[in-house]
Amino acid sequence: MDTKELLKKVRKIEIKTRRLSDHVFGGEYHSTFKGRGMTFSEVRPYQYGDDVRNIDWNVTARCNAPHIKVFEEERELTMMLMVDVSGSKLFGTEVQFKNEIVTEIAATLAFSATQNNDKIGLILFSDGIELYIPPKKGRSHVLRIIRELIEFKPKSKLTNVAEALKFLSNVMKKKAIVFLLSDFMTEDYQHNLKIASGKHDITGIRVYDKYEAEIPNLGMVQMHDQETGASFLVNTTSKTVRKNYQANYQNKVGYFSDSFKKSGAGALDCRVDEGYVKKLLGYFKQRG
Repeated sequence: MDTKELLKKVRKIEIKTRRLSDHVFGGEYHSTFKGRGMTFSEVRPYQYGDDVRNIDWNVTARCNAPHIKVFEEERELTMMLMVDVSGSKLFGTEVQFKNEIVTEIAATLAFSATQNNDKIGLILFSDGIELYIPPKKGRSHVLRIIRELIEFKPKSKLTNVAEALKFLSNVMKKKAIVFLLSDFMTEDYQHNLKIASGKHDITGIRVYDKYEAEIPNLGMVQMHDQETGASFLVNTTSKTVRKNYQANYQNKVGYFSDSFKKSGAGALDCRVDEGYVKKLLGYFKQRG
């Protein structure tokens, strides 16, 4: 992809996702994710109705009149976007691939955080850590993240969510708001998720295509595994084949739901053809 085409794509995503973050998600994000506590702001004269526990006795003695301490919420937070860039994201039977929806969701979340002057970082992972961008503020930083999401070429096509969570726990020492975006077509990450959730506020966003959940009856079909590179013929007329495929898929979905629930982390599902705006908004409102 040449520079001109890349900038055009970045600009297109910025216009769409920034509008959403400005008019839809900004306020919900602020009310959902609280700051780290209350910090001292100023001292002012006592007024009727003020909490007497906030009286500053030193100032009161000096001024010979009651004064109270005023506190305000310490708003600054850090958001970490953890994005699965394995081969299975290059799948889609509708208008967009899964990786395109993931990019839009990540950009929307990033601009929502920017509105609140929060830092945003990025972890791209496959079966290893492909790219780490430390948290930073500002529009130019968000645009860099979007560029990486659009054009980054991973070294591996495999997936290992557990390794990504382990890296998060090692690199982020302070509490962060974490959005983990993947199709979660893997297992064995519950232990690492539980450890990471003990320190961070984690939400898993499972992005999937409707034909991943169930294979239609299409006869003999040549299928290609985007992660392993293997190709094979599948007889989709067989009820047993379709049933086994669906059961395997549901096991992965069940593992995702169970793991995030047991870890005390948030979770939501976004189907490619259904849109993500209502899902995200509903999740924010439910948490707020």
